Amino acid sequence: MASMKRPLAFLACATVVCFAGATAPVLTQQPAGRQNVLFIMADDLNDDFATFGHPLVKTPNLDRLAKRGVRFDRAYTQFPLCNPSRASLMTGLRPDTIRVYNLTTQFRTAVPDVVTMPQMFKNNGYAVARVGKIYHYGNPGDIGTNGLDDPASWDTVVNPRGIDKDEEAVLTNLTPNRGLGSSLSFYASPAPDDQHTDGKVASETIALMEKHRDRPFFIGAGFYRPHCPFIAPSKYFDMYPLDKIPAPPFGRDALTGAPAPAFFTNPANWDVSADGQRESIRAYYASITFLDAQVGRLLDALDRLGLTERTIIVFISDHGYHLGEGGQWMKQTLFERSARAPLIVAGSAVAAKGRASTRTVEFLDMYPTLAELAGVPAPPGLEGRSLMPLLKNPAAGWAHPALTQVQRGAVPNQFMGYSIRTDRWRYTEWDDGQRGVELYDETGDSRELKNLATLPEHKKTVEEMQRLLKKMRGK
Repeated sequence: MASMKRPLAFLACATVVCFAGATAPVLTQQPAGRQNVLFIMADDLNDDFATFGHPLVKTPNLDRLAKRGVRFDRAYTQFPLCNPSRASLMTGLRPDTIRVYNLTTQFRTAVPDVVTMPQMFKNNGYAVARVGKIYHYGNPGDIGTNGLDDPASWDTVVNPRGIDKDEEAVLTNLTPNRGLGSSLSFYASPAPDDQHTDGKVASETIALMEKHRDRPFFIGAGFYRPHCPFIAPSKYFDMYPLDKIPAPPFGRDALTGAPAPAFFTNPANWDVSADGQRESIRAYYASITFLDAQVGRLLDALDRLGLTERTIIVFISDHGYHLGEGGQWMKQTLFERSARAPLIVAGSAVAAKGRASTRTVEFLDMYPTLAELAGVPAPPGLEGRSLMPLLKNPAAGWAHPALTQVQRGAVPNQFMGYSIRTDRWRYTEWDDGQRGVELYDETGDSRELKNLATLPEHKKTVEEMQRLLKKMRGK
């Protein structure tokens, strides 16, 4: 596997870091017109919610947020696994540049002097804080700890721990041989919202907004839902009667021609019954609506504090999530369902409001976008591009594919899969094509049921996509 061409390392400014409970540095008064940033991250959230047109899932607060900005219907992670995705997003660099492909590698091993997105704001006089999961935490194992954090990124960190940690012993686990953070498990909790970890994330984020209301701030609100185990207050489960939850729409046997590395869930559905799958989907949907309620608390607080008009709000997930389509669950595939994830950018600084963009964008694009929106100079070498043209006109010309990758195999026989998404096509190579090639026509086969890569009539398209993939990989 060839590595990416790496940009020059960034020179990080010396900063004072103080964590929760320490004395915060004295910051300058907020200049008139300077924009705050509220960066909201969900964990393992796909686009099964009302804002993206789902007929069943209730998300009134994300609907409200989408009306304040631009919803990106084709936003793609660089790597559908928590740590690589989040590290790439926050550094503005591709996984091959920062050499992060697993849940244990810290990005500064490869790029020790990189200036992260929050660091950029901190270096420009912002109060910068994190609540919960922005960089990688093992979820649920590391809840209440710093996880795999980057201390240089923050002035203040808060690591909430809620009653859901104590409820793990009583949940229903349909996959007991899997680790809890990669299981189909759920519990309808009797505890109210504010006793759960995500309820505490919302409360602590609001407290920080209150504290810094007269200063420019960048606050990362990192929620843990809807990541498994699917624990949420019972009232959210009650919103989704089990008899209204359909089973996954098609199984693995419906997929034609996908090579073996394309699949993460083996055996299909982990042999969980159709009823168990429906119970898991119900719990996932309940977790989404619980998350939505916490986002609503943040939006209400911005309104109450008079901060809405001078705050850029980003809502994003680290990657998508399978719910049994093709027998697949969770992430770590290069199918659309895993690679695509929700993205909303809102605020008075966003010119187009209440509109959706179908342009293909990458998570890498968020770093330069926020720098431009806030009028903060970005460091050199970022590998994304500003979405400002699409925030002005969501239908503007935009001929930039998205590149997503994932790793397969065990040491020392690991290999990479790379996938590019254009407006029409998804093209994927496993181990530089030696272990399989995929081509899907997303205009007529959005479920990616038929691999077209070996068909003679698509030879020219495959060759064009091969060239494009090599160009994006810097080969």
